[in-house]
Amino acid sequence: MPRARYKQVVDEFAEDIRSGKLRPGTRLPTHRDLAAKHGLALATATRAYAELEGMGLISGETGRGTFVRETALPYGLGVDQQAATDDMLDLNFNYPSLPGQAELLRTALRKLAASGDLDALLRYQPHGGRPHERETVARYLAKRGLAVDASNVLIVDGAQHGLATTAMALLKPGDVVAVDALTYPGIKVLAENLNFELVPIPVDSAGPNLDALEKLCIRRRVRAIYAQPTVQNPLGWVLRLDQRHDLVALARRYGLVLIEDAPYAFLEENAPPPLAALAPELTVYVSGFSKSVATGLRVGLVVAPSEWIHRIERAIRATTWNTPGLTTAITCGWIEDGTVARFEVEKRQDAVGRQSIAADVFAGMQYLSHPASYFLWLPLMEEARADRVAGALLERRISVSTAQPFSTTAQAPHAIRIALGSVELGMLTHALASVRRVVESQTYC
Repeated sequence: MPRARYKQVVDEFAEDIRSGKLRPGTRLPTHRDLAAKHGLALATATRAYAELEGMGLISGETGRGTFVRETALPYGLGVDQQAATDDMLDLNFNYPSLPGQAELLRTALRKLAASGDLDALLRYQPHGGRPHERETVARYLAKRGLAVDASNVLIVDGAQHGLATTAMALLKPGDVVAVDALTYPGIKVLAENLNFELVPIPVDSAGPNLDALEKLCIRRRVRAIYAQPTVQNPLGWVLRLDQRHDLVALARRYGLVLIEDAPYAFLEENAPPPLAALAPELTVYVSGFSKSVATGLRVGLVVAPSEWIHRIERAIRATTWNTPGLTTAITCGWIEDGTVARFEVEKRQDAVGRQSIAADVFAGMQYLSHPASYFLWLPLMEEARADRVAGALLERRISVSTAQPFSTTAQAPHAIRIALGSVELGMLTHALASVRRVVESQTYC
């Protein structure tokens, strides 16, 4: 077939989709039917659909067919698009804040300005943080079940920076990293940019399938496991102690690195010990203060075995050179005077209250969450499509994320992830009720 004819088919579909002639959610002909209708070879019809999918106009779903995407929905919503504006109710990103935090910052800045240490903050800092600040973080971790030496602590520019420097230090292009089939989108961004391979492990509401993980380790040369054992994002589970021991035993059996990500762990008051406490010789523990204190501080931490510390320090040097002196000083001051501990208690209480509102609004609907987390996972009925739900909500000035950014499988499930921590409490019931109405209208239309 002449190339012009092939392009004509692609252009016709693109025009019909963009003009609204083909509405979002419309099921398109099978590849074979498309080929027969337009006189194409089957491989050419498949190529045409692949080009349309690459343009973000359609999506192919195994066992269901090929559908028109909701083009009003920003591509990559939840990772690449921080879409909320002043008039948008943001159920996409979490940036939980408490009343009075700004005034506490003013007080902290005045205190810092009056200290004798201010001049030191104008100079380069040690790559992983000043020794006394690393000691402060080590004491903080000890109260949370992770006893470590300060020399094994590095301070970084937020948890995402901690993950990035860990990956840069310990992973090579082509390395295989096992991840939950639904996981934190930031690890996907790192894999794409650093060229390591994410291989999904099946999950359910209680955690990853460790039998499937072991079969993967037998079949492939796995380098590392990326895990969120405490308040997993987006499903909210907390792995039981026996699950943690089984995961550690598997990692030891196959010589794997455990990358433990714990930004939401503070929300679980009675969590089992971290993986890093059970297997300190093979675990890198990453966390931060964005959720427990404030997203703008960009202060995080990495705990690693001694033999990996220098490699991670070099990755810090290659990315930001050193820890952020001013915000680290403020955060460590808040750790020492008990402000961080108070924030964590108050935010747990706040999250419990928001989950209670969600339980009332979504009564009778099946969803997954942690009782003290700032998010929930809402699977959709077979008839509903996540992109249409998210698009319809955007028209109502409500932003949510589909499963796409969280999915590491070839086909993302139809579900939405709802962040509860950014909308003012007085508006949360209204926002969630709107979500329910849209989900039900898309399901039964």
